[in-house]
Amino acid sequence: MNEEKNFLSSSPLNAHKYRMGLIGNCAYSALISEDANIKWLCWPRFDSTFIFGSLLDVNKGGDFFIRPATSKYVSTQRYLENTNILVTKFEAADGSFEVIDFAPRFRQYERYHKPLMLFRKVIKLSGSPRIHVKCNPVGDYGAIQSKPAMGSNHIRYDGLSQPLRLTTNAPLTYILQEKDFALGDELHFILSWGIPLEAPLSSTFNVFYNQTKDYWENWVKGCTLPNLFQKEVVRSALVLKLHQFEDTGGIIASCTSSLPEIHGEGRNWDYRYCWLRDTYYTLSALKSLGHFEEMEKYAHFIENLNLEHLSNLQPVYCIDGSPKMPEIELPLEGYLGNKPVRIGNLASEQVQNDAYGQILLALFSLYTDQRLLSHSDRTSARLLNMVLKYIEKNMLEPDNGIWEFRGKTAIHSYSSLFHWAGAAAVRKVACDINDKALLERALKCMNTARLLLEKAYIPEKKAYGQAVGSTDLDASLLQMITLGYFKDNRQGALDHLYAIESELEVAPGFLLRYKHRDDFGYQESAFLVCSFWHIEALASLGMGQRALELLKEVTRAQNHLGLMAEDFDIKTASQWGNFPQTYSHVGLINCAFAIDKALNLPPYLCDSNGTMFGS
Repeated sequence: MNEEKNFLSSSPLNAHKYRMGLIGNCAYSALISEDANIKWLCWPRFDSTFIFGSLLDVNKGGDFFIRPATSKYVSTQRYLENTNILVTKFEAADGSFEVIDFAPRFRQYERYHKPLMLFRKVIKLSGSPRIHVKCNPVGDYGAIQSKPAMGSNHIRYDGLSQPLRLTTNAPLTYILQEKDFALGDELHFILSWGIPLEAPLSSTFNVFYNQTKDYWENWVKGCTLPNLFQKEVVRSALVLKLHQFEDTGGIIASCTSSLPEIHGEGRNWDYRYCWLRDTYYTLSALKSLGHFEEMEKYAHFIENLNLEHLSNLQPVYCIDGSPKMPEIELPLEGYLGNKPVRIGNLASEQVQNDAYGQILLALFSLYTDQRLLSHSDRTSARLLNMVLKYIEKNMLEPDNGIWEFRGKTAIHSYSSLFHWAGAAAVRKVACDINDKALLERALKCMNTARLLLEKAYIPEKKAYGQAVGSTDLDASLLQMITLGYFKDNRQGALDHLYAIESELEVAPGFLLRYKHRDDFGYQESAFLVCSFWHIEALASLGMGQRALELLKEVTRAQNHLGLMAEDFDIKTASQWGNFPQTYSHVGLINCAFAIDKALNLPPYLCDSNGTMFGS
């Protein structure tokens, strides 16, 4: 353990570290590398084909980069503070310049303006730099190459499913010829899908930039923050916000597909869909931050699934609520050669019964939070009744579990835990609305779920197993502590936590999901949300200082902009899995609040990283 900690602390942490920033506007998102290349952008929706996807295939994926003409340069990236506006700075022998990237989002005409437009600006800082601009959008995941045609002040790209146009004051000839040129005045680039920009270029850019900047700054001002790790929490909050498809209220797990969980194992999945489980975690974090708009929109998403007419709920849906997402393998080279590249996800055909409890928990505040009571009559007990029926029907049925095992089913303890917690939420609401029948049903579900969990207890390990009849431990069950399952049994909670630590921790603060062999072999990378569940459990048991030190260690897994993927490989200090991952950012937010509570320090006693002043 000590050797691993020393290695982690001294490592530059830049191997396969996803050196990219995220921009978006709740209609689309894009990933931009340190050479100002749009490595990933799907239009017109999160789950559409990529327009730029060199992240998965450098030859077929298309490019849109703005960088120095020379290969010898230094680049750095930063966000404008408290915004999702990204700045990439280049320094070369002939001069320096910045590229500003953002997706417009602001209030206009009593609603949010979030067009399918990418805004880019180039500003000379010093010298006489020469730059190289290339824009080569593709369609159908690289199978269709667009055909550029020059207009008077724009380039039109034909052959895609919708018109695509680049409006700019840069020399069109040099862009089409992919020829470098001298950077003089400020350059503006607006890439639009479907409806082109028909307005003044420079002034429109400046208006959209200022209004977008104001929107994000005001959104952050509306956040309730812990005393600790405020900078990291703000960045995580901004990441989570960008993962909601505002039009329907659906929240995706990640904006990418097929980034491998570890090199060479084939654990490459499409995460551009709405897992009901992931949404619960995202909404719980946003609630802690004081943002409820996302929760209300998600309630609409659930209502539009037409629960009355379904025999069972899927664990995951498309962002428009449709159930079909056939899993297809594409002829692409994959990230660092990792195949297969998949779109769609067969998890939609699995049984994952934990989702029912998580829907109830996600919607719980609509019925209990005083600030939201005006919305509670809209669905009231009807929606709770419908979801509770699913728990009653399925809680004794084996499922594929949170980790979506493809080769086995079992009565997983994680599912039973959330049946218990979801039913407990219904019990609370039933008491509030004086619905005795609903109360009795909720209590019965809680008792049944508790019986199943107790069947999974492993006396020799003093911990609860992954499933009934299993002797394997599972990091997801650390949430038995944070959800209050142990009540006043502190020793039982400690025994459970220490057992999981002993079996699954691979370096201080970093845990595997489980240790047994699965469909693809044995895991090698730590799953970051497990680290955060562990830290939050420590804090909830009053071990705030230890939790604080571990959180400092785990935040080393962030990239240069504070973004986190799904997995972290301790041996190579590298990020893996889809990026950025909502799970990971939710975990950081929850840990910061939990440690804040455990330490009970007023803000004037410590800095934002938890260091006591004067120490």
